Amino acid sequence: METAFSRNGQVWSIILAGGEGTRLTPMVKKWLGQALPKQYCAFVGTRSMFQHTLDRAQQVSFPDHTVTVIARSHGEYALPQFGHRASGIVLIQPENRDTAAGIFLPLTYIRTRSPHAIVSIYPSDHFIYPEAPFVDAVHQATWTVQRFPDRLVLLGVAPDHTELQYGWIQPAEELEHGAGYSVRAVESFLEKPTRTEALAAQNSGALWNTFVMVVKASTLWELGWRCVPEIMPLFDKLSRAIGTSQEGHILDMIYQQMPKRNFSFDLLQKIPNRIAVIEVKGVLWSDWGHPERVISTLRQIGKVPRFPEHLVGA
Repeated sequence: METAFSRNGQVWSIILAGGEGTRLTPMVKKWLGQALPKQYCAFVGTRSMFQHTLDRAQQVSFPDHTVTVIARSHGEYALPQFGHRASGIVLIQPENRDTAAGIFLPLTYIRTRSPHAIVSIYPSDHFIYPEAPFVDAVHQATWTVQRFPDRLVLLGVAPDHTELQYGWIQPAEELEHGAGYSVRAVESFLEKPTRTEALAAQNSGALWNTFVMVVKASTLWELGWRCVPEIMPLFDKLSRAIGTSQEGHILDMIYQQMPKRNFSFDLLQKIPNRIAVIEVKGVLWSDWGHPERVISTLRQIGKVPRFPEHLVGA
């Protein structure tokens, strides 16, 4: 679905598709007969979560400005799902070294092609309905980054219950506002809180962190050196090898040395003063980490799942 905005040639999209979705694996295996990672499943309708993410991203950036990160073991699932879509750059990650590496790997490739790019980053395993207002919010975030180039802009959604498995964002003062949106500074982050902490966060106006974000490539690279300096020399080494005969060898080598670093814990939580948040309104967002969450979300919008409901909890 087209939105009211046009695509921006300065914007690149990163699709994060390397996760295993292990909490849904038992149900998916009973349903499909194989342990298909959840992002490649069509739980409702005809498109998988991965395909929905590609289609959303390509409303913001041009198809050849898309960089998708998939696990080495997922090639047989992921590559056919591009179908008629332009695939852009597809990176095969040697192994999962957590979310910081998953983001800085594609960023390395973007910087070699477009050092002044604005980068939009999308997990590929989240449910978003309806999509058009969410895409509009990503466009608003790209505009915000142009006005606040030293900020990373996250999209947040208002909670409807005290979810303990999500990350929470505590907004601070308003930086600017426009028709239908407000950009706010960030006071702090809360990852996987206790029930008491989650209730306090919800009562104080905190938002769920969708992990969809927009940032200038140069800003994110600088934040990487500030917050996770132990991984950045490895990506510097890769950047010098891109386009050479040594590229594949260097990629494998740096992942053998890559420490695991989590983007939320090891970067976002350290720099709340460099982050802004836009609340996305009129959208149902859910990280489908559990079968019960899938069923609950679909019941909210009156949609019939493609899998037998008796598999939930079985």
